[in-house]
Order: sequence, then C-alpha cells, then structure tokens
Amino acid sequence: MTTTTKPTSSEEIIGQKARFRRTSGIGFSAGIVASVILFRRKTWPISLATGFGAGMAYADCDRSFNPTRIPGSRIVPTTRD
Repeated sequence: MTTTTKPTSSEEIIGQKARFRRTSGIGFSAGIVASVILFRRKTWPISLATGFGAGMAYADCDRSFNPTRIPGSRIVPTTRD
C-alpha cells in the first residue's frame, strides 16, 4: 500500500488561518445582527454564532488535512498477489 502525501505549504496554512478568521467573523457579524434585532441586545447570540463559525472553520481545516474524515470516503488497501 503506497500513499503519497503532499507536504503542506506555508501558503496553505495561511489560507486555512484566513478561512478561520473569515468564518468566525461572519459568525460574529450574524450574532451581532441577531442580538440587536431578535434578542434585545443580549450577548449570548454573539458568542454562539462566533463559536459556530469557528467550528465550521475547524471542521473544514480538518477535512482538508485529513481526507479520511470526509463522509462516505474509505481507504481500500491494495492486495499483493
């Protein structure tokens, strides 16, 4: 069974950090809007939405660095005769 792994470049790592900031920022923004419009300026929607954004970014990074975590994928070992 041979597997070739491509080394992670610094550009990919910077891209993953930027994705984390972007999705967390979108969650933060959505939390502010929900807090102001729906929940009379409570702080918990901001924390909750920021956490959702950070969780989405973490899961996305995990799937890109570990492709076996993609739902429906499996590794089939090669047989040697």
